[in-house]
Amino acid sequence: MYLKKISILNFKNIETQSFDFEKKINCFVGNNGVGKTNVLDAIYYLSFAKSYFNTIAVQNINHNASFFMIEGDYIVDERQEKIICSLKKGQKKVLKRNDKSYEKFSEHIGQFPLVIISPSDRDFVTEGSETRRKFIDGVISQQNKNYLNDLISYNKVLSQRNALLKYFAANRTFDALNLSVYDTQLADYGTRIYLVRKQFLEAFIPIFNDKYKIISGDSERVNLLYISQLHDSKMDDLLKKSLDKDKILQFTSAGIHKDDLSFDIGEYPIKKFGSQGQQKSYLIALKLAQFEFIKQKSNVTPILLLDDIFDKLDENRVSKIIDLVNNNQFGQIFITDTHSERTENIVKMSNKPYQIFRL
Repeated sequence: MYLKKISILNFKNIETQSFDFEKKINCFVGNNGVGKTNVLDAIYYLSFAKSYFNTIAVQNINHNASFFMIEGDYIVDERQEKIICSLKKGQKKVLKRNDKSYEKFSEHIGQFPLVIISPSDRDFVTEGSETRRKFIDGVISQQNKNYLNDLISYNKVLSQRNALLKYFAANRTFDALNLSVYDTQLADYGTRIYLVRKQFLEAFIPIFNDKYKIISGDSERVNLLYISQLHDSKMDDLLKKSLDKDKILQFTSAGIHKDDLSFDIGEYPIKKFGSQGQQKSYLIALKLAQFEFIKQKSNVTPILLLDDIFDKLDENRVSKIIDLVNNNQFGQIFITDTHSERTENIVKMSNKPYQIFRL
C-alpha cells in the first residue's frame, strides 16, 4: 500500500496544492512555517479523518475559506483507492472511500494504517495520562475493531454515569438502582478493554525495547510499564469502593480511564532524568514499535511520517535510524526537515528511490 497522489484545498495554510509521490521516500524541505508539517497532517487526515495536531476540526479550515477538502489516491494490491475527507463550516465532516460515504468514521480506522513521529510526541512525556492512553488506544484500534467499539461504548457510558452523579448532587438525591445500570455496563466494557490492553503491552514492550536498543546503540536501559487499577481489583469492585468519593467529586474516579504508562530510563522517570536526545530516542522507539506491531497484526506495511525527527539527535542515533529504514521493513516514508542538505545526505544513505519537494 502506498499513497500515489494527494490534492489539498484550503487546509490550514495550504490554499491549493497537489503532490505526486514516490512509492518509497518523499521529503519536504523548507523554512519553518511554509507548511511542511501541514502536508503530513493532510496525509494523516486521510487515514484517521482527523488532524494529529489540532482535534478541533473547523480550525483546520484555511482562514480565507469556508471549507477544506483533502483527496488521496492510494495503490492497494495493485488497485486504486480514492479517499476524500472534507469539512464545511456549520456542517458535518464527510469521509468517502471510492465515492461512497462512511456512516461511521470508526469503520475507516485501520484501513490505511499510518504511524507519525513528530516533535509534538513529547506530550507523551510531559502531559498527563490521557495522552499516553490515547497512544495505547490508537495502536490497538488500528487492528482491533471490537476494542474500538468497546472503547467508544465505555466512554459513552462513563459520560452518562458522570452526568447522573452531577444530577444526584444538584438535586440532593440518590438512586442506587439507576446507577447500577451504568456500573454493570462500565464493568463489562472496562474489563474487556483492560484485558486487551494488558495482552497488547505484553507483546508491545519487547518490540519497544528492541527498537530502543538499536537507536541508542544499547548504551542505556529503559523501561515501559503499564499502570492500571485493574491489576489488583475487579472493575465492579473498584466502582463500589469509590462510590462515596464519586458522589462527592461528581465524577467516576476509578476505572480503565485512569490507566497510564510509565516511561523510565534506568529506574527513574525519563521526564526528569532523560536528556532531550534520550527522550526523543525513547519516543521514536515507541513509534517504531507501534509501526512494527501494526505491521505484524494487519499484514499491511503502514505509511510512516517523520516530522523533523533528526533535530536534537546526534549523528550516531541518526545513522541508527537510517540503518532501520534501510533494512526493507518499511514501505512508504514521508520526511520533513528544515535542512535540505542534511535531508538529501540522509536519504541518499538509504539507497532507496526518493524525491524532494522544496516548499
